[in-house]
Amino acid sequence: MTKRTVPAVTGDGSLGHRARCVPLGLPSVTDVFEELSWRGLIAHSTDAEALRAHLDAGPITFYVGFDPTAPSIHMGNLVQMMVARALQRAGHRPIILVGGSTGLIGDPKQAGERSMNPRELVGEWVTRIRDQVSRLISFDGPSGAVVVNNYDWTAELSTLDFLRDVGKHFPVNRMLDREVVKARLESGISYTEFSYVLLQSLDYRELFRRHGCTLQTGGSDQWGNITAGVELIRRSEAARVHALATPLLTKADGTKFGKTESGTVWLDPAMTSPYAFHQFFLNSEDAKVIDYLKVFSERPREEIEEIAARSAEAPHLRIAQRALADDVTDLVHSPAEREAATEAAQALFGRGDLASLPADTLRAVGAELGARSLSTEDGLPSVVDALEVAGVVASKSAARRAISEGGAYVNNAKVSDPAARLTADDVLPGGLVVLRRGRRTVGAVQLEVSA
Repeated sequence: MTKRTVPAVTGDGSLGHRARCVPLGLPSVTDVFEELSWRGLIAHSTDAEALRAHLDAGPITFYVGFDPTAPSIHMGNLVQMMVARALQRAGHRPIILVGGSTGLIGDPKQAGERSMNPRELVGEWVTRIRDQVSRLISFDGPSGAVVVNNYDWTAELSTLDFLRDVGKHFPVNRMLDREVVKARLESGISYTEFSYVLLQSLDYRELFRRHGCTLQTGGSDQWGNITAGVELIRRSEAARVHALATPLLTKADGTKFGKTESGTVWLDPAMTSPYAFHQFFLNSEDAKVIDYLKVFSERPREEIEEIAARSAEAPHLRIAQRALADDVTDLVHSPAEREAATEAAQALFGRGDLASLPADTLRAVGAELGARSLSTEDGLPSVVDALEVAGVVASKSAARRAISEGGAYVNNAKVSDPAARLTADDVLPGGLVVLRRGRRTVGAVQLEVSA
């Protein structure tokens, strides 16, 4: 049994903390299909009643796969891990597949051929992603997870055996009818990408044979590949297996959730810092935050519904956003990283000491604020210059006015002299200086030491 601490909403809208047991190896819901449906995690499935009955009949083995096309998994992949965790809590056994072979090929994109990464690089990414997913699943008890690499059963597979044993079960007209293939026919698609579906289908059959796997889950963009595996097992094994796909998470304007101006939100802290990760969820839109909370928090239904009601009554308290950001940061990083992110956010707006933050957190703060470079060739710059370069004011005259009106701050210390210059005490570790105008307009400069 695994324990973790997750945030609880207190009466004033703030977040306290209490211990919650997450019994990954024991059933926590009586109907996991209904649980996933309520959380908005089912876009497609094979026959719903048959799948529900299959899940209810007793522990099953299921799998979800990730291709190593980058050094880290991202928010879309985390959706799949939340499904895996829910199924595991209900007593089902997960297989997490990291695609050492499929990652060498790449699933077809809607436009343009994927570039093939070197084998050594893909192998390195396999190791990194295997370690990431392993931290998000339990390996204990009768429903303990297994992590596999499909390179293990494809590396020695001959072309003739692949064509005879797998290819013969795939009608070309059905393959041509896939949406992604139809979208690429005019511009061109290589045989390599065209045949990707055969490799993924082979994975499902191999896991069916080796582990008795009878359910594959994935994103809705993988539905064609997933159902092709179901069909391969029906044709070659005369067996019935199941499939389930999650919807694409979107923002209120319909754009993809999990992207920022600076790019993808990754689970690797070196690629998206815990501070930036926490801030991403904290800034969730009111219109969508409860949807995200259902997906990324493991709070029970009644607690989420209570948060939804309280958020509707007092949206300015951002209760749901704080619950979401805290829960998902605890899960992906740690409670300690979540606390550091919270402290950093408070310090930015005058409710903490910026100088006391760890250096890596300060670097993350600077990156999130888009810290702009400022030369020290002529000595430390004036506060007016720093305010303008940081972007918290539109001009030097606006900077002087903000100072005169008592609304300018350097690292949360009010500046009263328009002629003031930055001092050595103002420079945070790494050369960062945080500037603020009023209560909420914050920016930063990165002081560049001249050679």
